[in-house]
Amino acid sequence: MNSFRFQTVPTVIVEFGAARRLGALLRDAFPKETRIGVVTDGFLHRSGMLAPALTDLAAHGWHVTVIDDVVADPPEHVVVEATGLARTARVEVVLGLGGGSSMDVAKLLAVLLATDQPLKEMYGVGKVRDKRLPLVLMPTTAGTGSEVTAVSIVTTGETTKMGVVSPQLYADLAVLDAELTIPLPRAATAATGIDAMVHAIEAYTSARLKNPVSDMFAMRALELLSSHLLFACDRPDDRDAREAMLLGAMLAGQAFSNAPVAAVHALAYPVGGIFHVAHGLSNSLVLPHVLRFNAPVAATLYADLARIVSPAAQGSDEARTAALIARIDEMVTATGIPRRLREVGVGESDLERMASDAMLQTRLLVNNPREVSEADALAIYTAAY
Repeated sequence: MNSFRFQTVPTVIVEFGAARRLGALLRDAFPKETRIGVVTDGFLHRSGMLAPALTDLAAHGWHVTVIDDVVADPPEHVVVEATGLARTARVEVVLGLGGGSSMDVAKLLAVLLATDQPLKEMYGVGKVRDKRLPLVLMPTTAGTGSEVTAVSIVTTGETTKMGVVSPQLYADLAVLDAELTIPLPRAATAATGIDAMVHAIEAYTSARLKNPVSDMFAMRALELLSSHLLFACDRPDDRDAREAMLLGAMLAGQAFSNAPVAAVHALAYPVGGIFHVAHGLSNSLVLPHVLRFNAPVAATLYADLARIVSPAAQGSDEARTAALIARIDEMVTATGIPRRLREVGVGESDLERMASDAMLQTRLLVNNPREVSEADALAIYTAAY
């Protein structure tokens, strides 16, 4: 066995309704602190979804500053402005409560409040210099797994994204409350769920840092996600399905935080960056086509996953791989979300630019089981078009 290191958050709480007693949970975890910054988005704040959590925080002596300026694919200025607000409020604990973007901003906020290092110097792997403030992450979607990853993605230009990858971004505490995911619309449930499946698949087949522990998390995650996705879409108030999806997304996050994702994400970024397509949907659009591209070198690994997603499949590794891809296609079709790039505003004339932009994602492409050239990327986009 090759040597490896597996890292994750030190504490996870999984509890239906945990948001309703969040103040008590955090008072136990941080008995000396009193000022908390809640990083979220405006819709969640205005919707009243956060009200029970905010009420319980106040009831347990927390002075709450809500920072609700987070948007999807957050640009640098959102992170910088949020940091200024939190510094003025003398925040002592940072809580990211929302989707992946809110949690990503919260991670960086916790770091930036404790250092004079500029954000621009943190992009890349292992570039964060100092420690951070106490950090709690609480997802409202079952997708990104950001609550247990050491990654934060920031939009750095009109269409480009950069990642901060550092162990300081692991939270002190992740709280999973599936009750918060019940209001999630069908399309968002589907896209975020497939995003989590991509995390599991790419972690299991990663060319770098794949290890027995990440494999275990990835396979259990894929089992939970693939068997409950359609239930969560069709019966949104099904507590068992929602809890399984949230747990699966977290396990997939733990897997890919240690065995990193690859070409699906690399090719999804230009779709999201240029056309403002949600991250999960961007992944879903290119997923089957990247799997087909990788199949000649990854069929043995894909066959392992086929036993989970399409257990009736038989025959060679290649046959099982084909069954895996077919079943994923069936699931995406059943959710009703878009399946073609042309359905989200991509024009055929855009494909070459997207292929060029995808080549900039070297941090991700190095993890792919098969080398991807610009011509390969263009062929994958063409197949997805």
